[in-house]
Amino acid sequence: MNTSGININDIRTAQERIKDQVHHTPIHSSTRLSNQTGVDLFFKCENLQKTGSFKVRGVLNKILSLTDAEKSAGLVTISAGNHAQAIAWASSLSGIKCTVVMPETASLTKIAATEEYGAEVLLPGDVHAAFEKTLQIEKEEGKTMVHPFEDELIIAGHGTVGLEVMDQLKDIDAVVVGKGGGALISGIAIAVKEQNPNIKIYGVEPEGANAMQQSLAAGEPLHLDKVGSIADGLAPPMAGKVPFEIIKDYVETVVTVSEEEIAAAVKDLLATSKLLVEPAGAAATAAIFSNKLPLSKGERVVSILSGGNIDLNKLSELFV
Repeated sequence: MNTSGININDIRTAQERIKDQVHHTPIHSSTRLSNQTGVDLFFKCENLQKTGSFKVRGVLNKILSLTDAEKSAGLVTISAGNHAQAIAWASSLSGIKCTVVMPETASLTKIAATEEYGAEVLLPGDVHAAFEKTLQIEKEEGKTMVHPFEDELIIAGHGTVGLEVMDQLKDIDAVVVGKGGGALISGIAIAVKEQNPNIKIYGVEPEGANAMQQSLAAGEPLHLDKVGSIADGLAPPMAGKVPFEIIKDYVETVVTVSEEEIAAAVKDLLATSKLLVEPAGAAATAAIFSNKLPLSKGERVVSILSGGNIDLNKLSELFV
């Protein structure tokens, strides 16, 4: 049962609100990878979305819902990269000033792209320091916070990925989603499950950043002292409270994948399907390739390729 304040009607409203400003991304398939995994495998290509990831969906839904006063105050957010680029692009499009706080370990490529879209970027330290700085700016400067995952409008916007999947494919058995803060998998789970509760939703986290897996085991959202992964977009130091409730109700299980499994998925997707996907975007596929999920032979499975903003300077390291 969905105990959150979000339902499929909110996601449909978001879809109508943002439809003219986002790509309706394609779904690709691969006979070779389907034969390799034993399932009928499809890829939802959000790596081909504007700014290179699904993040523009939720960000646009949020920004287009703000009051004039909230817009004039300017925006502030925290991000390792994809949310940063999305909000920088969307706020520039709307003529809104935006400050993005990023951890000092963020990809140089993502930092540069965020600045090129017009945002002010701050790098105060590690991810914990970045969260503290973001909250400080919100409090002291009165800027409007656009949280990357603790926001129902963000979750509803991201849920439009699920609506598209359901329109594009029939007879789906499972959807696999990489999980960072949890907004994407939460939105997709509502969009899919409220149309067909028999479709299974699986979440995937890096072994070094499994806040949601630990939180589900503990029965409450947890904050981790240390996180780290090549999948930087899936490594917040905590489980979102709103996503936790949705995932608890709607997601079958959350599994973890190793750094090596993520890197192998990036390579296989590029070599076989000619799809360039960043590590965070490849985590869901990594779980399928490494048999981490209880999938049955012949099931129709959709893997969400959530982003393609890979640092080309580090790409060669994945092929070592």
